[in-house]
Amino acid sequence: MTHNLQTQVTQLLQQINKGDDTAFTELVPVIYKELRQIASRLLKNESGMHTLQTTDLVHEAYLRLVEEAYFSWENRVQFFAIAARAMRQFLIAYAKKQKALKRGGAQINITLDENAAVVEQKSMQVLALDEALSQLEKYDERLGRIVELRYFAGLTIEETSKAMDISPATVKRDWITAKAWLASEIGF
Repeated sequence: MTHNLQTQVTQLLQQINKGDDTAFTELVPVIYKELRQIASRLLKNESGMHTLQTTDLVHEAYLRLVEEAYFSWENRVQFFAIAARAMRQFLIAYAKKQKALKRGGAQINITLDENAAVVEQKSMQVLALDEALSQLEKYDERLGRIVELRYFAGLTIEETSKAMDISPATVKRDWITAKAWLASEIGF
């Protein structure tokens, strides 16, 4: 995103904070491409065997952002971090739903379809990552936030630094620590 677009997003968010109802309508086309990039990055880590598309994830995040009426965004970095969190929460809910459907209640499911097994395995990985990230956040909230911003939102070291108001060196150090912790927990 160019500097002009970054500035435009921040200005629109500030207008929203001041109660300008039209600013949100103007914001959507400006942020849509970057939301699609975040969604695409998140889905890339999924199996590709499910029915979710990038557009589905973007629209779901948009609906959650509008539903929550979270109109105190400080800047574009914070906005995209919140959007990435909304996407992550949707993916977790989707994985839980897939897991429940695969279980079939008390029925015994025997599948000869390898694709179904891969989808279930990916759903389990998403749930394991979410559980590990929740544990990491209990251990050190800042480490969990850095993982969310770097991995899920795809923010750079500098953007994460700005969003969290900490130095880039601290972000780098904490990112390494968080990845090592997750690797020990789930092989991240």
